Amino acid sequence: MTVMQAPTYRRAEYHGFDAGGSDFVYLVSAGAIFEIDTDVRAVLDRLDGQELTHAALVRELVAEGRAAEEADGLVRELRQARLIHLGHAMPVAQVPQAPPADFPLQALVLNVTNQCNLACTYCYEFGADKIATPAGKPKYMTLDTAMASVDLLIAEAVGRKSVHITFFGGETLMNFKLLRDVVAYANHATAAAGKAITYSLTTNATLLTPEIVTFLSDNRVGVTVSMDGPPEVQDKHRVYKNGKGSYAVIEPRLRTLIAHHKTRAITARVTLTEGVTDVVRIFRHLKDDLGFHEVGFAPVTTGEERAYSLDGNGMDSVLAQFNSLADEWLEYALRGESHGFTNVSETISELISGVNKSHPCGAGLGLMGVSPSGDLSPCHRFTDADTHTMGHVSSGIDRAKQGEFLAKGHVEAKYDCQSCWARPLCAGGCHHEAFVRYGDTGHANLHYCDWIRQWTDTCLRIYGVLSVRNPGFLERFVERKGLS
Repeated sequence: MTVMQAPTYRRAEYHGFDAGGSDFVYLVSAGAIFEIDTDVRAVLDRLDGQELTHAALVRELVAEGRAAEEADGLVRELRQARLIHLGHAMPVAQVPQAPPADFPLQALVLNVTNQCNLACTYCYEFGADKIATPAGKPKYMTLDTAMASVDLLIAEAVGRKSVHITFFGGETLMNFKLLRDVVAYANHATAAAGKAITYSLTTNATLLTPEIVTFLSDNRVGVTVSMDGPPEVQDKHRVYKNGKGSYAVIEPRLRTLIAHHKTRAITARVTLTEGVTDVVRIFRHLKDDLGFHEVGFAPVTTGEERAYSLDGNGMDSVLAQFNSLADEWLEYALRGESHGFTNVSETISELISGVNKSHPCGAGLGLMGVSPSGDLSPCHRFTDADTHTMGHVSSGIDRAKQGEFLAKGHVEAKYDCQSCWARPLCAGGCHHEAFVRYGDTGHANLHYCDWIRQWTDTCLRIYGVLSVRNPGFLERFVERKGLS
């Protein structure tokens, strides 16, 4: 006679943390945050390192003084919340589903030129780790190619109420006339299609003029300035081809931009390299001295060890300073004020949204890059790379190449990610970073794993403190960021 064994409960995969005097868990299967009380903690502790049947779990809770009905209801409630589950099988919801093959496009990054008037030593597009193959290709995008890009975006944005175009380079403003013409065309085309449209651009700020600033403000074009800090920091790597630094040129232009662009926040984006790691000082200069609304930081992308690469000590220093600014961000938030450290704001946005990513970002999915010639690529970082073309604006998206890219990039395809509690937010990290570092867009960025987990824990604790001490800030944050 076969004896049927009762199924046993086990704890779900989660990351526990305390904040604001309360206990929380970050549930990996849902990308969700729960504040837990002593009753929930009792159940989770009972299942630490062991599995128990429903009856056995209820008995142990009753033995602690709880009523049988209360204990039974608690166990069922935690199972419904997926904090515990039966058996060894991973809950289906824990595996992010692959997006449908016809996932609608939402944004294009138009590389309006592959030319640049600077020669930044760490540039991923022109530097030692470049993957672009621009020889023999157009240097500037034409209006016909740009209009075809807009038409493709509208056609592929099925069901989308709004679409977005980011203008990129090279140095974007070297082709400002095209940018101006594209905005006019796209405004008309999207209105005719019944869609809204927003714009942004990235620039090194060297070519900004009052007339350009007025246009950007009038058309609500969001501006991100690639800039590394005060003069001696900026001029370390962000130089002209003759080696001359760029700070003195951009400083007055930035003040004009920040003073007169009134319709969108102006953001600085800092690349952290060897010798450019004084995060707090850089933040103070960009936010307080120059007046940027928001400042974000990212480590340089490198393959082999370069003279400008960040080593382990450099990354540790960066994380310590990130934590210092994160503490400030929390202090501001508790007072109901905005701080401007983008790295916290972006992570908090994802935590509030409960993201559980199948892929690290929208590259090749809801977003694509367009080269000056009209070739499509997963994003702007793959522009002009023959190995990563994904169709053309005149012929459409190559679904086979798109499918191959997305299959490799799915978090479920990355073995090393499967035991990491931070995977709902990270999903293995940037495709381009992985290709430069490992030669494979589907490889997990293992060199950042500990860093990502520590930073995510920091932001979880910020979320927890706010949920206890100033939940209204989180509610207003949702409204301001359009997350609801």
